Amino acid sequence: MSAPGFVPTRQLVLVDLLALILGTRPGQRAVVAVDGPDGVGKTHLAQELVALAGHVAGRAVQTVSVDGFHHPRAHRYARGRTGQTCYQDSYDYEALRARVLRPFRAGRDIVPAAFDVAADVPVDPAPVALPEDALLLVEGVFLRRPELRGEWDATCLVTAPAPVSVPRGNARFPASRVAGDEDPAHPANERYVEAQRLYRLQARTWPPEWIVDNTDLQRPELVWPDPDEPQWFEQ
Repeated sequence: MSAPGFVPTRQLVLVDLLALILGTRPGQRAVVAVDGPDGVGKTHLAQELVALAGHVAGRAVQTVSVDGFHHPRAHRYARGRTGQTCYQDSYDYEALRARVLRPFRAGRDIVPAAFDVAADVPVDPAPVALPEDALLLVEGVFLRRPELRGEWDATCLVTAPAPVSVPRGNARFPASRVAGDEDPAHPANERYVEAQRLYRLQARTWPPEWIVDNTDLQRPELVWPDPDEPQWFEQ
């Protein structure tokens, strides 16, 4: 039981992070990418920021997941199931631009998804109207890849070592788990781990504005990119 007036460490970190993010293009629409590997906690963190903004911010904050912009299964696996194809063929960035990024920049409504990856079918959700100074959080993997330069006004990297993020990610899909898959080196994780390795090689020249070490979910740490500490970009 928390003592009266006690504010958990996670909430304090989220308040600080939200204050920094809200400073992006004040008075105008802005897009911030929330980047990080599978299982690190990006989706939950973005949702927490949206919920918190409703209480402390004078600016609307909306979140969209890049997971709503997968290619169909046939496209994703057409060239095999390797780390390279996972990195190169998973997402339809043109659909993300057409439904979210371009309309948002133009002051129009956004359509927050184009594809249901679990059902492997296109979707057409209702448009979402946002104020003229809204802040849009786009969360997902591979968001600092070269072809997305220019799409974000700022980026936040959510990080944790693979021995932490891989088991977390696999725990979301209990029906498809296999014995031993909590180990990042397990064959079941090979394509995802390799995809992240390929991605990190390309993302090293694009440091994020903010980094959240989400290893301990109760006590995350807000840190900044430091060229003398490259380990943040190796996780």
